[in-house]
Amino acid sequence: MSRIALMGSGAWGTALALSLASGSRHDITLWSHSTEVSETIIGRRENSAFLPGFPIPENIRATSNIEVALSSAEIVVSVMPSHHVRASYEQFAPFLNSDQLLVSATKGIEDETFLRMSEVIVETLGKFELDLSVGVLSGPSFAQEVAAGSPTAITIASHDAELAARVQREFGSQSLRLYTNDDVVGVELGGALKNVIAIAAGIVSGLGLGHNSAAALITRGIAETTRLAVACGGHSETLAGLSGIGDLVLTCTGSLSRNRTVGIELGKGRKLAEILAGLHGKVAEGVRTTAAALGLARQHHVEMPITEQVAAILHADKPPLEAMRELMSRPGRDE
Repeated sequence: MSRIALMGSGAWGTALALSLASGSRHDITLWSHSTEVSETIIGRRENSAFLPGFPIPENIRATSNIEVALSSAEIVVSVMPSHHVRASYEQFAPFLNSDQLLVSATKGIEDETFLRMSEVIVETLGKFELDLSVGVLSGPSFAQEVAAGSPTAITIASHDAELAARVQREFGSQSLRLYTNDDVVGVELGGALKNVIAIAAGIVSGLGLGHNSAAALITRGIAETTRLAVACGGHSETLAGLSGIGDLVLTCTGSLSRNRTVGIELGKGRKLAEILAGLHGKVAEGVRTTAAALGLARQHHVEMPITEQVAAILHADKPPLEAMRELMSRPGRDE
């Protein structure tokens, strides 16, 4: 039995906790930044704010106390939104030790620094002279379906083969299958960049442009995602796997995708602020990731035309139909 702390009680963190609890093999703690959320989970045995409808068993301990969550944990999984990762690990650091394994299940790129989440974690803990093994958990996985026990396959990537093997063993179940990978860059960027392409796919749907347009958008989306990942040191094969095209297809086509939903509403003419307010505190990571992805692309001299148009729609109020027309009028090229 492993002692596992899930640091973040949003839909994905709660779903992972439920998956881990299903076999009663682990001592599980679900930490929330919000005392109100943790108290609701304790009192109602349900995360009504972020994952309603799924009873939380007694073998999941909910808390908003960082020390309680981390002090005895063997595996620490961070599942908070990307823009909270650095500040969260600054708070976590006093309660971490070198024997623990860290797993990042957050998909995103940090604003301004353009660092991947595992890089943010390593940099932050380095200031506290902490050197812990870090892995990255990513792949096509809607939280609601994982919580319901629907068969799901994801990837655990790490330069530490022992960490990857242990997480694969401990997290795997009849409904959750994990594949190991040592390409942390490819897995992380695949998981982050697909959210941007999903916004674009949603815009195509919201504009009513049809299946041909959606297929073209998704295909060219994986092309530009792969270009950037490879330029950053990732492998093209990774982007053809679960954490690349698998996650991209799910997020671009699935009705449970918040990023696709944002895109659909933009395509219908609604304003971004109004759309985000309607998410009621839930996060569409692609909105933040878009600008950071372009910053990273500029650093590596990589062209990302879809991401550029999504950024113009999100942050410069560009009409979505105009953006799609500009993509279609780009000069011809070889595939």
